[in-house]
Amino acid sequence: MRGMLGFLVLFLLSKKPMHGQELADEIARRKGERPSPGTIYPALKSLREMGFISADEKEGKTIAYTLTERGRLALRISKRRFIRTFIGIFP
Repeated sequence: MRGMLGFLVLFLLSKKPMHGQELADEIARRKGERPSPGTIYPALKSLREMGFISADEKEGKTIAYTLTERGRLALRISKRRFIRTFIGIFP
């Protein structure tokens, strides 16, 4: 889960801003495996520190995460690397 988590978070945030629980729900829907809070929130913190996402506090303690321009570039590069790595696996 961890190896792909950052990529998945960037991909999902490229679609729309989301909060942590919403991201966990969507990842669970797509992968069949729900990331724990101890996995998702450190990943979000790391992506924030790298400047790939930003966080905006909404109602109360809820934080909505959005993709930054730097994050869009990182996602574009990651997609290319993913395709180069896995293109021959799929029939």
